[in-house]
Amino acid sequence: MIKAVFFDLYGTLARFQPPREEVQAQACQHFGFQVARGGLVLGYAVADEWMAKINASRRPLPGMSREERDRFFAEYERLVLLGAGIKVDLQTAGKVWARVREIPYGLALFDDVLPTMDTLKRRGLILGTLSNITEDLQKLSRNLGLTTYLDFAINSWEGGIGKPHPPIFLAALERAGVLASEALMVGDSYRSDVQGALGVGIRPLLLDREDVLTGIEECPKIRALPEVMGYL
Repeated sequence: MIKAVFFDLYGTLARFQPPREEVQAQACQHFGFQVARGGLVLGYAVADEWMAKINASRRPLPGMSREERDRFFAEYERLVLLGAGIKVDLQTAGKVWARVREIPYGLALFDDVLPTMDTLKRRGLILGTLSNITEDLQKLSRNLGLTTYLDFAINSWEGGIGKPHPPIFLAALERAGVLASEALMVGDSYRSDVQGALGVGIRPLLLDREDVLTGIEECPKIRALPEVMGYL
């Protein structure tokens, strides 16, 4: 019986506002690149999975020097653009990424988040969010209006290492006071959320809002948060 549900934050509960595809398209226009939203969605899917791979390594983003982080995000941007059919070198990609960072944006919840949280809370489930975001997760949760529903929020870097490594998942189980078999992990990253959860015995659900992730056999895939109800 499921007693607790853990959620990833970015891409699962929250998104950029304006959407990152719009921000990216705006930055690309500055360089004369015309990009379609569909291509950017695919490009971001590839780039995000590459980021998850790096964060799963022995030298994740927080452990990098400034120069290493700059090279990382240049490659991240190159992968985004490649998905949109634009091939550029790392130097050009770095300039586009710098332009992306200059455009103001915030975070906003997906429309299905609060109704789902409310339903889960009414059922007496323990709810938590686990994120690799390096910002103050408690403050973000308050600003997004999530604290009414969340029993806890854990920033993975508090333990010195991010998902998919076990510490954050084990910390969530401890705070929820449940066994791994009694918890469900919902996230949009196969490597960070699915493999990380499986590594400690938590049942995962892969959230693929854009239906771009294929070949996933280790766990069920859902398109929207209300589908979580069918796996409790």
